[in-house]
Amino acid sequence: MSRTDELLALDRRFLWHPFTAQEAWESEPQIAIERAEGMYLVDTEGRRYIDGVSSLWANVFGHRVPEIDTAIRAQLDRVAHTTLLGLANVPSIELAERIAAIVPFPLRRTFFSDDGSTAVEAAVKLAYQFCRQNGRERRTRFVAFGGGYHGDTVGSVSVGGIGLFHGAYRPLLFDVHRAPYPYCYRCPLGKDDPRSCGTACLGVFERILAEHGAGICACVIEPRVQGAAGMVVAPDGFVRGVADACRRHGVLLIADEVATGVARTGAMFACDLEGVVPDFLCLAKGLTGGYLPMAATVTTEEIYRGFLGPPHAGRTFFHGHTYTGNPLAAAAAGATLDLVRERRLVEHVRRISVDFDAMLEPIRSLRSVGDVRRQGVMVGIEIVADRATRAPFPPERRVGHRAAMACRRHGAIVRPIGDVLILNPPPAIDTGTLAALCSAAATAIREVEAEEYG
Repeated sequence: MSRTDELLALDRRFLWHPFTAQEAWESEPQIAIERAEGMYLVDTEGRRYIDGVSSLWANVFGHRVPEIDTAIRAQLDRVAHTTLLGLANVPSIELAERIAAIVPFPLRRTFFSDDGSTAVEAAVKLAYQFCRQNGRERRTRFVAFGGGYHGDTVGSVSVGGIGLFHGAYRPLLFDVHRAPYPYCYRCPLGKDDPRSCGTACLGVFERILAEHGAGICACVIEPRVQGAAGMVVAPDGFVRGVADACRRHGVLLIADEVATGVARTGAMFACDLEGVVPDFLCLAKGLTGGYLPMAATVTTEEIYRGFLGPPHAGRTFFHGHTYTGNPLAAAAAGATLDLVRERRLVEHVRRISVDFDAMLEPIRSLRSVGDVRRQGVMVGIEIVADRATRAPFPPERRVGHRAAMACRRHGAIVRPIGDVLILNPPPAIDTGTLAALCSAAATAIREVEAEEYG
């Protein structure tokens, strides 16, 4: 057996992969990544692949970035980890100050945790406890959106809205009010022409608040793009309308920017696209450049002060993680934010967006492509059996999966969500590599079309 074969045999024997149908995994050829160079991943056979999904939407500047590497190594010479429970550490203090400087006012207080799930979990618990101990005891419910994905802890799953992911755990979860998110290609309200509906989904949301708002603690939303739903891009004005309705009804707003934050949408935060300032801003993934696990739940001084009081008063936020404020991750995040500023990353994403649209045009014309959705570098390519009727392929055909596997043969790693092929490269990607990524996706889809249509 080759070294690669030995490694994959061990993988099949000992590993359990996330969000993976293991029986299919064990029966299909796989690759093992050994190293990386810039925008490319390199497997154990030396083959190079464009990191077309930013190592699960996290990588920002590519791999082995000298400035981030140096920051982590320098921190290793000081301390790798020390708790924030009863202690402070220098990198987390400095990072909290940096975050306060880039988020919109009045956000300023950061609670650190480990990943996107825990960032949202903390926000949900903070919002609930704030209401409970600050004269809003009746506000015990949450409102969230169909198709939402906010992580895999029990609280974040409760506010999530993807049946395939969350259905098995329904008996464990708390109930939430559920509003439709404007998935205009497959309108959740059944509109014939959802693009001219005047954002009817917003009207449903407003009716929920009108009827139940007095008992709702907070609204949880992925602003502008629902990632795990298939890169569903909301029309201009939707997030602004949600925020305004929340303000009118005294409902706190939790913006889950775990996937959309750090320049990925063409703004530092997706909320910036519509001038929205939430009560809680949840960050992770790109916060450390995709290097190390770290999350931040950023909130206002008003929320923070709602937890102050003598220890015996019981107003403390009893929630935390072993690696909260980890110095290595904080050092990586600080270096990442330096590069965002120095390399004018937000402006870069806006510039390449025009090129990205042009590169996607050949894909839009393919026989099986029903819709191509893009916001910044986040793209969903929805593959359908019939463009005229938008009828999907039977799920057992796994056309999205097959297209993703075909992309590998053409030098790119992408990921399907059902039959939506996801492209989400690092925001700092150059136009040449971006063109190669789009070319690989187009070729892969054509190959699947040849298999399906003959």
